[in-house]
Amino acid sequence: QVQLVESGGGSEQPGGSLRLSCVSSLSTDSFYLFGWFRQAPSGKEREAVATFRGDETVVADVAKGRFTISRDNSKNTLYLQMDSLKLEDTGMYYCAARMSATRASPFAPSWYNYWGQGTQVTVSS
Repeated sequence: QVQLVESGGGSEQPGGSLRLSCVSSLSTDSFYLFGWFRQAPSGKEREAVATFRGDETVVADVAKGRFTISRDNSKNTLYLQMDSLKLEDTGMYYCAARMSATRASPFAPSWYNYWGQGTQVTVSS
C-alpha cells in the first residue's frame, strides 16, 4: 500500500509564501502521475494545482506564475512552492499519485489511485 504524507501547510497573509512537502513510501520514480490538488472549504470539487506526468510538469491555470512543483527522487518527496498567495488559495492541499500511464487528463482526480491525508493552507489578512 502506498502512503503519501503531506506537510508544510499553515497560515499566511496574502502575498506570502508556503512550501508543501509530500513524502511517499515508494520511490517517486514509481509514479506516472504525481501531483497536487486542493479543495476549498466551501466544499467545491477538488481541483488540480500542478502535477508531474512522467518527467513533465503540468501546471493548472490557478497556479501558473505563482506555484512551482518539484521533486527530489532521492528523498521520495514532492514539493509545492507557493508564492504570491491569494485569499482564494485557502483550502486543503492533497498530494496524489498514479503508477500506470494514461492518456487521460492529468488534472482529473479520478485517475489518481493514491492520496495523502491533506495539509491545510489558510490565507487571510
